[in-house]
Amino acid sequence: MSDSELAARILVVNDEAAILEYVVSILTLAGYQCATAADGLEALAVLDSGQEFELLLSNFMMPNLDGIGLLERTHERFPDMTFVLESGMQDASVFSAAIEKGAYDCLQSPFRSETLLALVRRALEHRRLTLENRGHQTCLESLVADRAEQLKKAICDLERSYDLTLENLGAALAMKDAKTEQHSRRVTAFAIAMGRAKGLSVDQTAVVARGAFLHDIGKMSIPDAILVKPSSLTPEETAVMRQHCSQGYEILRRMPFVAEPAEIVYSHHENYDGSGYPRGLKGEEIPLGARLVAVANTLDAITSDQPYRPTQSLAAAREEILRWSGRQFDPAVVQLFLAMPQSLWTDLGKAVDHQK
Repeated sequence: MSDSELAARILVVNDEAAILEYVVSILTLAGYQCATAADGLEALAVLDSGQEFELLLSNFMMPNLDGIGLLERTHERFPDMTFVLESGMQDASVFSAAIEKGAYDCLQSPFRSETLLALVRRALEHRRLTLENRGHQTCLESLVADRAEQLKKAICDLERSYDLTLENLGAALAMKDAKTEQHSRRVTAFAIAMGRAKGLSVDQTAVVARGAFLHDIGKMSIPDAILVKPSSLTPEETAVMRQHCSQGYEILRRMPFVAEPAEIVYSHHENYDGSGYPRGLKGEEIPLGARLVAVANTLDAITSDQPYRPTQSLAAAREEILRWSGRQFDPAVVQLFLAMPQSLWTDLGKAVDHQK
């Protein structure tokens, strides 16, 4: 007999005193520790007293509370205690019902001592294996949780490293054209505000923020003579300037974590009616982030100094954006923008400029 079997405590429940004593004598001689109860209610009182048992061996036919009733009352409360039902009835449905309700096995009376001991050993071994497997499962779940947490941290660290890379790209753009870099920061703040107002998730808002911040990154490839020209561009120069969308996309598309923002960069000059560039996308073919950035981009362009005109008012920007609703801009995004407090845009712009 194993150490776990020698330590096993068994609660024997039977309303027939002679059979109760017979079973206890067999189990005690085999080295088990036994407690007794004369019926189901008495057994519950023993269990409620705080005593713990590895195995409960109960007769079926008992007054007050029979074996099946005792099984039903103890199965959920004492899940680590194995239950064996003993009965002299020949009705197989009784044993089937017991197994169905959670009993490990059933013992047909009359029985020999060898049969009883063999069943008890099997029941206790089944309990040991069940608890051992549960322990392994707990350890496995803990290991998986630890690995998942490690992976999550690694992904966060990696994602942060890419955000730093994006910051450095922004810094590089600032060295080429400080006005463009500040414009990108204001557009980012405006796009984040609209994304939140639209109810985007944290992850979706982060995608929009990255796309907004990088929307003009392709201007790094535009010649300075065109990028910082103090007057209006010629048609030929305009064609070169328009390449910044595809150039920015090419810079970003192979970078992990920036695939979705790269689509915003690629599409922020597409028009809702399909008249934009570089691909002529229309309606919801244009990523939502790009539709948000389009409004944020125009808002900042109108309310900031440009080579071809001075700063205009927020009211003028609202009027212009509304005028182009359904053509350049997504009407739903325009309505979202117009419904937001006007003071928000001024406050955001000042906050960004204050961080220069």
